[in-house]
Amino acid sequence: MKLPQMALLAQAFDRRRLTDIPAEIKKQLAGLGLENKIKNGDTIAITGGSRGIADIDVITKTLVEELKLLGAQPFIFPAMGSHGGATDRGQAKVLECLGITEAAMGCPIRSSMEVAYLGDASDGYPIYVDKYAGAADHIVVVNRVKAHTKFEGPIESGLMKMMAIGMGKHRGAEYYHSAAVKLTFQRIVENVGLEVIRRCPVLFGLGIVENAYHQTCLVKALLPRDILEGEKKLLAISKERMARLPFDQIDVLVIDEIGKDVSGTGMDTNVTGRNRDILGDFTAGPFVKRIFVRDLTDGTEGSAIGIGFADFTTTRLVAKMDRHKTYVNCLTAISPEKGAIPMYFDTDREALEACLNTIGDISGEEVRLVHIKNTQALENILISRAYESEIIQKPELKLLDEWKEIRLNQDGNLVSPFTD
Repeated sequence: MKLPQMALLAQAFDRRRLTDIPAEIKKQLAGLGLENKIKNGDTIAITGGSRGIADIDVITKTLVEELKLLGAQPFIFPAMGSHGGATDRGQAKVLECLGITEAAMGCPIRSSMEVAYLGDASDGYPIYVDKYAGAADHIVVVNRVKAHTKFEGPIESGLMKMMAIGMGKHRGAEYYHSAAVKLTFQRIVENVGLEVIRRCPVLFGLGIVENAYHQTCLVKALLPRDILEGEKKLLAISKERMARLPFDQIDVLVIDEIGKDVSGTGMDTNVTGRNRDILGDFTAGPFVKRIFVRDLTDGTEGSAIGIGFADFTTTRLVAKMDRHKTYVNCLTAISPEKGAIPMYFDTDREALEACLNTIGDISGEEVRLVHIKNTQALENILISRAYESEIIQKPELKLLDEWKEIRLNQDGNLVSPFTD
């Protein structure tokens, strides 16, 4: 089949962002009355997640510095469930890749997979928390608030989930994912989060919202009693500002890279509309016939969770896949389907041909093809000429160049405009 002509398209999103993040964090903390809650020498455990959150190193360092000014002794602990291969060294390495090191933060990093058992919740399931956090005088919960890829509700991915899945380490994450099949993820995240607030010395939570350009646009400090309702409001804002694809019908979606630093499921199901999960499929669109994933991000360090959403991939991606990290994460999340390897080819040309030959009787000129870097970078995307008439009707979309033939190098691989 003849390949369609492509052009680079720009999407216009809400560009509001914070220009001075440390100043905003200081402003937020000033209203919490922390000077009356922290005694000189108190230890404070600060969560460190595994996601590629914008400015997370700046945000974490600012918190450390502000807490030190109050006479506290802060430290950071990985709060990322089973990520990093479910090892203490692996999780510390994840933080290091995010710029969170002892030297950079000016405080200790205490990484362990051991948990403290806090008793059982009213529903009968156990409550676990990182052993270092459980022994601290205070806990500060930090996380980005965003749409989840596994369930939909008033609370999704954010502070409450961090307290349940992240702080519970591998043991807690494994149990809560399993319990969610019966009790629902929404109920588990909310109830466990509230139990952690009730049983642990949570000092405050800091919710982070990003705009569609992966920039920090809002930070909000919340006292324990306000975390649940406050996070609901932050989630609504996050969903309003998140990036999405501008088309409902896509024949072929080409994704340059997937990874844990992009999304918990490698590719964001809220963007692709493609989901497979034991809890069900809540996504509403877009409808994508075929997904072709070309590679893994460097930051995912071999974890290929989410490759099971793709129809086709490459030999080079499969060669980079760390089966142990991928399998641990998938099994902990009771999502083995997300680690299933699809058909793979030595070249992009072969994979593209497989996509085009399995979408039905559609000519090359009619193929609706979208090519993106990853599901987090959607400001500029490549689109096929079949979308030309739709673009005219959408003022937020702008073509950046002329229609051109798809470029393949001498090895038969795509020449991507998104390569750094």
